[in-house]
Amino acid sequence: MNDLLRIRSLSKHYEGFDLKNIDLTVPAGSVVGLVGSNGAGKTTTIKSVLGLVFPDAGSIELSGTNVGEHADAKAVKRAKQRVGVVFDTCSFPEEMTVEAVGRLMSYSYETWSDADFEQRLAQFELPKDRTVKDLSRGMSMKLSLACALSHDPDLLILDEATAGLDPLARDAALECLHGYMRDERHGILMSSHITSDLEKIADYVVCIDKGRIVFSVEKDAITDLAGIAHCRAAEFERIAASGFFAPGELRSLRHPYGIDVLVPDRFAFAENFRDIALDKADIDSFMGLMLKGDVQ
Repeated sequence: MNDLLRIRSLSKHYEGFDLKNIDLTVPAGSVVGLVGSNGAGKTTTIKSVLGLVFPDAGSIELSGTNVGEHADAKAVKRAKQRVGVVFDTCSFPEEMTVEAVGRLMSYSYETWSDADFEQRLAQFELPKDRTVKDLSRGMSMKLSLACALSHDPDLLILDEATAGLDPLARDAALECLHGYMRDERHGILMSSHITSDLEKIADYVVCIDKGRIVFSVEKDAITDLAGIAHCRAAEFERIAASGFFAPGELRSLRHPYGIDVLVPDRFAFAENFRDIALDKADIDSFMGLMLKGDVQ
């Protein structure tokens, strides 16, 4: 399995913020969800991949091709021809019609397919004569996605592409992405605050906080294996003293009604602590305890 995107030791300094030693990989055939709070470093990472900002250190490869600051310009151009991008806002000129946007994109990508674009417009029910400024938020996203897919990219990069969409529009976008991923040569890097979307499509979840990777795990290790234990103070002390957690691996979060504990393997935990309430984890609860939990 080849890596469509490989980032190693990526660092970027801004006044008041440092992106530090980011390692991230998107293997072919996989969807990688990128999560974290606003200002955590997700967009800086994506902009570095796209060449919109230049990192201070580290390396970036697209399908094995170096696309860093001092890379060969022709090689970078070829590599980026194989990437489709959707941002959280529609970036096309407001006065352009949907049809004109397609013509513009055909000059940008050597592998652009008018037939694929026409098929996407029909699939998304996008009127060709509608101007960009007259498109709804959902229709704008669909136009961006149609453009991103109509040059047969190997890698899709989505930066909050489903933010602000209603549930039906989000489901339609996810269905389209599922179709794209039927080809195992493809991959997606998807930054999103809507973790329920990532739970439906991601294979891996990477969390960035304050410019650093906090965790990088298979999504199933969160949604299928991990759990959140809900306990009282005496139960927490029993858990802490049991030796079930190795030193530095017990993460807990206190609240007015008790203490929540992040459990990497809820099945093993349930065998050892049958009397303690235990729920499945989701990405939100897992991330909350990883970012805010006390460690001991």
